[in-house]
Amino acid sequence: MEIKEVLLAFGLTLLAGLSTTIGGIISVLKKKLNNKFLSSTLGFSAGVMIYVSLIDIFPKARTSLEAVYGDSKGFWITTIAFFAGIGLIALIDRFVPSVDNPHEIPDMVMENCEVDRECLMRMGVFSALAIAIHNFPEGLATFASALKDPALGVSITIAVAIHNIPEGIAVAVPVLYATKSKAKAVGYAFLSGLSEPLGAVAGYFILRGIFNDTTFGIVFAAVAGIMIYISLDELLPTAEKYGEHHIAMYGVISGMAVMALSILLF
Repeated sequence: MEIKEVLLAFGLTLLAGLSTTIGGIISVLKKKLNNKFLSSTLGFSAGVMIYVSLIDIFPKARTSLEAVYGDSKGFWITTIAFFAGIGLIALIDRFVPSVDNPHEIPDMVMENCEVDRECLMRMGVFSALAIAIHNFPEGLATFASALKDPALGVSITIAVAIHNIPEGIAVAVPVLYATKSKAKAVGYAFLSGLSEPLGAVAGYFILRGIFNDTTFGIVFAAVAGIMIYISLDELLPTAEKYGEHHIAMYGVISGMAVMALSILLF
């Protein structure tokens, strides 16, 4: 690995992670969130992730592993690694209590907490912790992708960043209501995104001595699985919940079209 490539991959991961701060800033500036806009952007992010995972990342992983192990065995290993990635993120998701799920939009979650500042603060802190747990493997995925293919890394960074903005909102809004402090609300949103660059650092130390065709193929296949799970379990249900079905689907299709165009052009 060249230091320039590592720094670029880390920079992209940092950018994706800290986009939770944008969500925090939006929370303190806007009194009411536009659910239709949120639904379309979440759908867009899901479309990008699904398309790039199945059309670009998985095939690259398969090609890499088949070059080492042959067509049949390479395909098997790719498929197993893909579902291992899904299993990893599903396991992490399993240990985050649903009551503190960070993908719930605050103005709807806070119905039972409106007059209880302690309840709101607890919600904000737990949301920040839950997001940090979720974002760690995303950081590893973004870093590994950018390390192998910077253009792909940029696309994934954009998709993850869009996905992280509402997570920042989910942290900041209850903290803002609980403390009446805009600085604390944005600060908690900022801290919740730091686990993503920490995932990149972990990825660097894990991969730096063993980054070959086999490692690349396995990691890339797992990355594809992680992104498919995030799209199907988090982004699409949330997009459906806070907007009309067709708005979410238009976002998905737009995300796929933009990703397809970027692959064709670059």
